[in-house]
Amino acid sequence: MTTIYIDADACPVKDETYKVAARNGLKTYVVSNSWIRVPATPAIEQIVVDAGPDVADDWIAERAGPGDVVVTNDIPLADRVLKAGGQAIAPNGRVFTGDMIGSALASRSIGEHLRSMGEVTSGPKAFGPQDRSKFLQALDQAVVKARRVVPR
Repeated sequence: MTTIYIDADACPVKDETYKVAARNGLKTYVVSNSWIRVPATPAIEQIVVDAGPDVADDWIAERAGPGDVVVTNDIPLADRVLKAGGQAIAPNGRVFTGDMIGSALASRSIGEHLRSMGEVTSGPKAFGPQDRSKFLQALDQAVVKARRVVPR
């Protein structure tokens, strides 16, 4: 069965994800380093992992596979999910694909290198209503695609 995993720390589209998951009857894991309020339903499970770099990412990557959808801004996590056969979507609606993940990882690495040298980089643009709309569209499409991989 298709499962949705939310890399929940600082995720601006948790409520939208809950609605899509409920509409489609999907189990959802909300993974974070601290407690986050989630709807009281058996279909949504909160997972609080230890604090530390990549602990939440590791928890998700160890479980996500074919037919699953991961909501994350984390490019290395998206890469791991794709390699496991799952789908990854950023909160702004950007769908991570095998064709673009290499260049996304390279861009991330370059940005980290520049910041480590003291360069000031622009960072991501502000999250807006158009991003939320793109995300909902991308998540609906991902669920349809996932259902073809793992039928109900």
